[in-house]
Amino acid sequence: QVQVAESGGGSVQAGGSLRLSCTASGLPFDDLTMGWFRQAPGKERELVSCISRSGTNTQYGDSVKDRFTISRDNAKSTMVLQMDNLGPEDTAMYYCAAVKNLGPWCYKSPLEYDYWGQGTQVTVSS
Repeated sequence: QVQVAESGGGSVQAGGSLRLSCTASGLPFDDLTMGWFRQAPGKERELVSCISRSGTNTQYGDSVKDRFTISRDNAKSTMVLQMDNLGPEDTAMYYCAAVKNLGPWCYKSPLEYDYWGQGTQVTVSS
């Protein structure tokens, strides 16, 4: 069973930055395609970013492009989401997700991911 855990959420003022981390165990980390998703109250879960198992390929949601950066360190079994220039619209519960995928791509749909963390809250005040 794969265990996924997020950390690093919190509260910040608009224009500030936060850094989210995610670890996964139970399978070789470099067998896992990883993703960040978020869900605000009353809204559907949406892609923030995803990253292929090697880190070569990444995807971003349109609303976070040029503000957020995803990366991973397979030696440390860790994925990081650096979030800059945050705005109130970024307020949501952020989830880390993983799926075993040996291909060189990542998935934009949350339906493709098998393993999920409990989520970490990000709140941005204006």
